[in-house]
Amino acid sequence: MLDSTKHEICNLLKSKVLIDEPLKKHTTFGVGGAAALFIYPCDVSDLKVVLKYCSKNNIKTFFMGSDSNLLVSDNGFDGVVICLRKSFKNFEFNDSLEAKIGTGVMLGHIVRTLTKNSVQGLESLIGVPGTLGGALIMNAGAYGSEISNYLVSIKSISLDGKEKLYFKDDLDFSYRYSSIPKNEIVVEAKFKFEIGSLNQIKIKKEKASQSRRENQPLQFRSAGSIFKNPNINMAAGYLIDQANLKGIRIGDAEISTKHANFIINHGNASSDNIIKLIKIIKKEVFLKFKINLELEVKLMGFNSVELEGIAWFRIQ
Repeated sequence: MLDSTKHEICNLLKSKVLIDEPLKKHTTFGVGGAAALFIYPCDVSDLKVVLKYCSKNNIKTFFMGSDSNLLVSDNGFDGVVICLRKSFKNFEFNDSLEAKIGTGVMLGHIVRTLTKNSVQGLESLIGVPGTLGGALIMNAGAYGSEISNYLVSIKSISLDGKEKLYFKDDLDFSYRYSSIPKNEIVVEAKFKFEIGSLNQIKIKKEKASQSRRENQPLQFRSAGSIFKNPNINMAAGYLIDQANLKGIRIGDAEISTKHANFIINHGNASSDNIIKLIKIIKKEVFLKFKINLELEVKLMGFNSVELEGIAWFRIQ
């Protein structure tokens, strides 16, 4: 992106804009190159301005929350990254158990607030990192609970700056999938929850937290689960383990010995290191089980040459 374009966008906005911002500072993996522009939109008005400008001038955009499930290319992203993590944090909750929540709100905060009010349904998501926006896009879930279970509607903004409203029945949700349009950014969601037993909610919440502590390499930087489970009865981690891939290391990236579906960063891993491990996993699991594992982690900034050998991927 030309420097003149970067400064022109900066001058259009009231929002905080970072130029040539290293993306490894903003992801849980801690790898990746720089974004041409990294924007924290302060309000809907600024968000519409930047979306319209990018659409009109054919500038690539990427919508980012806390990005706990994102792998960024070492070459970075020559476009505009729009991050809602520091804005869109409204959280309205009423006596009818209805909630309007901005997509910049962290999942952990949502779960803790609901628990205090004896509201059940999402307590198993207590350890799932990320914002509500990212959780909706991938229909985040854990231990039988999914974020879409209590969803009523979402509000989004399209690339041409138009506000849209979708009810749950307008969208499709399944395991780690939603049909929310990829060229729209979700800014708010409405939910209808149910009251429950506070004691049972706390027990389920603690059980989920304990399971993560015992089974996931939480002391290392990672993007969580790299692959989706092939089906409800088959875990990707089990397949990777049975292919004897735990502990394989390239540079500072390693297939975790604690949970095989995690690739961890020992400190100075590159995205190239991680991509090479992903390719090894896909190849070896297919050779042993004839199963093509599908990525759960999102990819940003990669080209087709870098991703050769990965059957399913999303390039932004």
